[in-house]
Amino acid sequence: MAADQPNIVLLFADDAGYGDFGFQGSQHFKTPHLDRLAKSGVRLTQFYVSGETCGPSRAGLLSGRYQQRFGYEEINVPGIMSPHSKLLGDEMGLPTHLKTMGNHLQDLGYRTAVFGKWHMGVADRYHPLRRGFDEFYGMRGGARSFFAYENLDQVAHENWIERDFENYQEHEGYLTNVIADEACDFIQRSDDAPFFAYVSFTAVHTPMQADPNDKDTFPQLEGTRRTAAQMMLALDRACGKIIDKLSDLGLSENTIVVFTNDNGGPMDTNGSSNYPLSGIKGTQLEGGIRVPGIISWPSKLKGNSVYESPLITLDLLPTFVAAGGGDPEAIEGLDGVNMLPFLQGKTDGRPHETLHWKMETRGAIREGDWKLLRYPDRPAELFDLAKDPAEQNDLARQHPEIVKRLFRDMFAWELELERPLFMLRRAEEGWSSRRTDQFRSPPAKEY
Repeated sequence: MAADQPNIVLLFADDAGYGDFGFQGSQHFKTPHLDRLAKSGVRLTQFYVSGETCGPSRAGLLSGRYQQRFGYEEINVPGIMSPHSKLLGDEMGLPTHLKTMGNHLQDLGYRTAVFGKWHMGVADRYHPLRRGFDEFYGMRGGARSFFAYENLDQVAHENWIERDFENYQEHEGYLTNVIADEACDFIQRSDDAPFFAYVSFTAVHTPMQADPNDKDTFPQLEGTRRTAAQMMLALDRACGKIIDKLSDLGLSENTIVVFTNDNGGPMDTNGSSNYPLSGIKGTQLEGGIRVPGIISWPSKLKGNSVYESPLITLDLLPTFVAAGGGDPEAIEGLDGVNMLPFLQGKTDGRPHETLHWKMETRGAIREGDWKLLRYPDRPAELFDLAKDPAEQNDLARQHPEIVKRLFRDMFAWELELERPLFMLRRAEEGWSSRRTDQFRSPPAKEY
């Protein structure tokens, strides 16, 4: 089987703006390597995440299940936002009874590795090497400096750079570049088995720190927006280095390369832009949950093509398993579907007629092209995404029967869920206090 199994590389950005890529139409940000990847594969125009913040979104990605089903709804672990949550920090993580994407691919004979941000728990039992990955280089936490720390005693241990298990040593140079170099080294060494590389970049998450080599780029931009463009340039260059390594080793034709992001861009903290969508990270508007998506597999998927039906990051696990020779339908409880028959034109219709999002009392449901947004403090809103992807025209009053139907379907889904495992937070983290109407309108143009 190994001779036929594709290698798999998942390039995962952090807090990138929906519109901040050349293949997404940006006129300011430069992403030539990712633009080239998009031309080699399929661009997913309606690609979603299962959560509007980093931790829950990644829990869904790695499990192939709505994270609310196992209680990972509320919090970005580790919980370090208050004295109370500090006490629980080591207890927070992706539940250990769940098999991850790495576990399933190991079962199929893959060599697996994580590079960069883990963010699925800092306790040893949540460590990548105990969750289906053979190698790890990065940090257990969610954000850190892009440069080496001089005094680790002043830094939370989950943000130390770690190689495999408890081998801590700060990196040299700019972290985005180092992550790419480590991934390339893993690919170079993996010549005796198919491999899966989960390359989880920390860019373009805060802190806003650009590679010094890019300090003179984007003179037409200012402030945080300029720094974000420089960080994106470095991210694109790092992705290009990995893509070129595959080509140099003659692996491109039979390697699945996916590029996507963990949630919408925060905009107000990292200068990102979700244009032409409304909303930001932490909201369930399209700008908070719709993300760029590319999947390339030259030997199996037609290049320079577009797929326009809704897909979600939950679909990546069953897609990878199917591509690797496994049977995703034999995996109990998956919410994702194998994308390949749809992308290859072998199966008609939509992969998902219904998609869900939930955090605390806020919720959203998409059925067909109708999307309902439920709020704790004001009436629900209804949008026709086929005609209004920027969610500017609330149709709830014109279609009360659709509102009622979507509420019923939302409630029925919520009855299937577990109670949240981690419920300390929110006001201190800031997301729940944001009114989505503050970020209702997209920029008049890309800024």
